[in-house]
Amino acid sequence: MKKTILASTLATVGVLAMATPAFAGSGNQSTATGTATATIVAPIVLTHPAAASLNFGRFTTGTGGSVTVTAAGVGSVGSDVTFVPGSTNSADQFTVAGDASRSFSITTTGGNVTSGATNLAFTTTASAATASLSTTGTASFTVGGTLTVTGTAPAGSYTGTYSATVTYN
Repeated sequence: MKKTILASTLATVGVLAMATPAFAGSGNQSTATGTATATIVAPIVLTHPAAASLNFGRFTTGTGGSVTVTAAGVGSVGSDVTFVPGSTNSADQFTVAGDASRSFSITTTGGNVTSGATNLAFTTTASAATASLSTTGTASFTVGGTLTVTGTAPAGSYTGTYSATVTYN
């Protein structure tokens, strides 16, 4: 009988021992570890070479009109404006540096060229609206434009500025 009671007691203790871990956790909570990442890219930098400019050339005004220079640097005149012999035109140039193979957008503003109190307005057009940096992180683009010439604009050298902006896509 002692063996039976002892065996029965050991069996009960064994069942309780196995059941005890089941009571330790409620099953209402679970925890796992997540991951976090970050990527820092090179800033996009726009540079304008000092010798570059949007050059509308040399021309006579006549009764007025326009001078257009394409982003490829080809000049043409409209209405009563005429290029003088030896006139040269050029598109402006910009270089871009940044994160390799990343695409970016290009925007440009218009402006005015001024001589004394006379202002002549111009618009600009970039060679592309979007572009991509090379595998080494560089790119370039050009800017052309159209100058509106009044027939009353006096002779002289006119200068002005405009803005170009590049933004990562």
